[in-house]
Amino acid sequence: MASTPIGLPLLRRTSATGTRRAWITGGLAVLFVLSWSSGFIGAKLGSGQAPTATVLMWRFVPLALVLLPLALRRAGRGLRGHPRSEVRRHVLIGLLSQSGYLLTVYGAIGLGVSTGTTALVDGVQPLVAAALVGPLLGVAVGRRGWAGLALGMTGVVLVTWSDATAPTSSAPAWAYLVPFSGMLALVASTFLERRSRVRTPPMTALAIHCTTSAVVLSGLALATGTAVPPGSADFWLATAWLVVLPTFGGYGLYWLLVERIGVPSVNGLLFLIAPVTAVWGAAMFGEPLGVATVIGLALALAAAVVVGRATGCGAGTP
Repeated sequence: MASTPIGLPLLRRTSATGTRRAWITGGLAVLFVLSWSSGFIGAKLGSGQAPTATVLMWRFVPLALVLLPLALRRAGRGLRGHPRSEVRRHVLIGLLSQSGYLLTVYGAIGLGVSTGTTALVDGVQPLVAAALVGPLLGVAVGRRGWAGLALGMTGVVLVTWSDATAPTSSAPAWAYLVPFSGMLALVASTFLERRSRVRTPPMTALAIHCTTSAVVLSGLALATGTAVPPGSADFWLATAWLVVLPTFGGYGLYWLLVERIGVPSVNGLLFLIAPVTAVWGAAMFGEPLGVATVIGLALALAAAVVVGRATGCGAGTP
């Protein structure tokens, strides 16, 4: 009788563990894309119930009340143990990547820009960041990087044109510039984050960002007389959707996946968000999803592949 090699059971167990880990990671990746895409769908739901400032205020005030005490307790000495310059940096990052970004997303969707178009414009942020932030940080961008950016922007223009000229479109022409300003706010926040030489724990960073947004957006809502929320169940359902899915689901899974598969792979998943959002918006709200939109989304995905191979890494902000 032939004897079984001693190492074979170990190899089988290792193989099974690796397969199980791959399946878990794949499942987390699917949940991440769905959670992040849900933010655009939730914005559409919320904009139909109340003004943008109202929705965003009641999204971030509960988050700040929950996250800030947790971050302070976890940090021991709290923010006092963190360099003040880094606290100020993350206040500015939160102002750009949350308050400024989300005001433009909600504003554009409220004006009638489709969720898929808004998601795609914001989704090319890693391409723009790789092309623009790289040189600012002393990282060279080759021809393939610039070619990928041009390809991605072509896709954005095609999808935007298709959305703007659709018979069902109600958005004014200038509304399509609003998501671009939000995308540039994300690029600026990426530059600030990459300039930092101190690693801030994700929980602390998220607490600073959400607290900053809660203060800024509450001030905006109070100034515009829109702080009082409507009493409808639909409003609170949309608010709960935005708190749980895109914030905890999207942001939390982002950092969990970064630890499992690395930043470049996670940023590659970001380019799946626009197609998923476009299909979701078409199914849920009847938004246009024609041939030109599909081609534009395909060009953006191809651009992500080109830039990923050219730079070896992505640039993005969750």
